[in-house]
Amino acid sequence: MKKISITVLAIALMTSCVSKKKYVALQEENGQITSELTKTTVEKEELEAKFAEIEARVEDYNNKINSLTEENNARLVNVNDVAVISNDAKAAMMATLEKVDPAELANAKTLKDSMNVAIAYNLKQHMESSEINEDQDIAVNIDETVVMISIADELLFNTASYRVSNKADDILKRLADVINSEESLEVMVEGHTDDRSVRTEQLRNNWDLSVLRASSVVQKLQNDFGVAPEKLIAAGRASFHPIADNETKEGQAQNRRTRIVILPNIDKFFALMAAE
Repeated sequence: MKKISITVLAIALMTSCVSKKKYVALQEENGQITSELTKTTVEKEELEAKFAEIEARVEDYNNKINSLTEENNARLVNVNDVAVISNDAKAAMMATLEKVDPAELANAKTLKDSMNVAIAYNLKQHMESSEINEDQDIAVNIDETVVMISIADELLFNTASYRVSNKADDILKRLADVINSEESLEVMVEGHTDDRSVRTEQLRNNWDLSVLRASSVVQKLQNDFGVAPEKLIAAGRASFHPIADNETKEGQAQNRRTRIVILPNIDKFFALMAAE
């Protein structure tokens, strides 16, 4: 009987020892797993933080790329060291050139030539839409990207007079509309004469006549048609910049002219004048 009791006790003690060892082992294993899980969680959080940082950097780079693309489109490009246009303006110019007469466009050999053709086309279209009919008395030209509108004096003045006639109101009103439509424009009005001498009580010579004619047009634009005076310049050239031979009456008539010189910001000028 005692042997049986001793045997049972021995078995119980052995079972208890084995279970305890397993328990300790399981605890250790559980501790390792918990530690690894904690480590994995920390690593996961670190990876998520790094991923979020990478995403933020990628977004920042994308924003910079988009910004650079926009800046590149608006960046000014030199044109034969004479003027600058942006890529956006260049695209607008190309769209305009598609509407230009191929024969006229054939003479454009450089980017500057193409820009001149496009600006002249757009200005003429604007003038025509304003009911100014371009003919031999009105000419629109481009010289080094400066827009010039030449008006024969017969449309503005009586012979040897510097007072603007009423018949010029329509022309000057339409020109004022163009000038007033863009704040960045500056306008120089030049008076030109033929080489015949002029002398009256008010005029000593052609210098006086040309300056007073330019001044009269400037004041008409300011007082009657609301052009800001700070945008206007009056200049007299007398007879020293002829465009025709003064030996003929026809040549003299061509030389008697008022030239409106418009100096635009090229980009804004395209935005203003772009044909619809």
